[in-house]
Amino acid sequence: MKHGLNKQDPSSPGIERRFMIVLFTVLALIVVMLLTSINTGIVTLTPVEVLKTLLGQGTDRQELVLFQFRLPRIVIAMLVGAGLAVSGGVLQGITRNPLAEPAILGINAGAGLMVTLFVAFFPVASGMPIYALPLLALTGGGVTAAIIFGLSYSRSEGLLTTRMLLVGIGVAAAISAVMLLLTLGMHPDKYQFVVSWLAGSIWGTNWTFVLALLPWLLILLPYVYSKSQTLNILSLGEQMATGLGASVTREQIMLLAAAVGLAASSVSVSGGIGFVGLVAPHLARQLVGPRHQLQLPVAACIGALLVLTADMLARWILQPTELATGVVVAIIGAPYFLYLLAKTRV
Repeated sequence: MKHGLNKQDPSSPGIERRFMIVLFTVLALIVVMLLTSINTGIVTLTPVEVLKTLLGQGTDRQELVLFQFRLPRIVIAMLVGAGLAVSGGVLQGITRNPLAEPAILGINAGAGLMVTLFVAFFPVASGMPIYALPLLALTGGGVTAAIIFGLSYSRSEGLLTTRMLLVGIGVAAAISAVMLLLTLGMHPDKYQFVVSWLAGSIWGTNWTFVLALLPWLLILLPYVYSKSQTLNILSLGEQMATGLGASVTREQIMLLAAAVGLAASSVSVSGGIGFVGLVAPHLARQLVGPRHQLQLPVAACIGALLVLTADMLARWILQPTELATGVVVAIIGAPYFLYLLAKTRV
């Protein structure tokens, strides 16, 4: 369950070369999938038409489809994927548990509870509450994380990672039950919205939602990356980290808060998408090793690619209707979770 550190220096030419190859490969796949996603939908746009539209030479219809419908959703999908992936990487680092991720630990459920309360009292398309939505989701996810951390922490033994996983699953189930009760008295339109949100349907599909999410990621992603070495030390175990001079509890709380912020702000505009924070960091660790300086950027790109691909498939499989993006991600992530569970001795 514990992540060992690579014996090789992460700055060595071999590791740097492998990191750059992996990173540019994933970025190239993102570009390919981005172009594919732009052309996926009832209205098709050829690459030439996309280029002309970007240069201001497209028709009014092409500009409407590209700038008001396709691009905002694509940007949201990539930002959400990156945010959830890095959040999962942080949670796995501080708990030393490869099964940890925001959805499994109940953080997404806490954020979802606040989203449900928001929908119950505000129109889902109203202006100002949209910018407050990540903050509301952060409050719900933060309170949930505090409860889980408090129930999983022992003064004598520190953070009990196995208990944290089990407590998170239990808290998530309890919150889901509360959300179900809240939806019973809702107007059918709002009920349908909540159900779609829980399934992981990306509902923030205009530039307003991009602007609501972007500041959170611009602040939290650099902060988490700046703590890469701290995550490396915490991955050694609490006794070793303490011996190396790390303030373990303080660093765990700060990094947990950052992980909650990334996950809550992401799901506030994307719906309850799970498993991205599980799959992306694990694949990144397999590709470039356990050093977080290398792992986190690759995980962010893999997460962006995963959600972008899942969203494209969700819009393509059942045209003209669409699946929830979270359903497609779950089809990929659930078997992978079972595979990791079978490999991990809890």
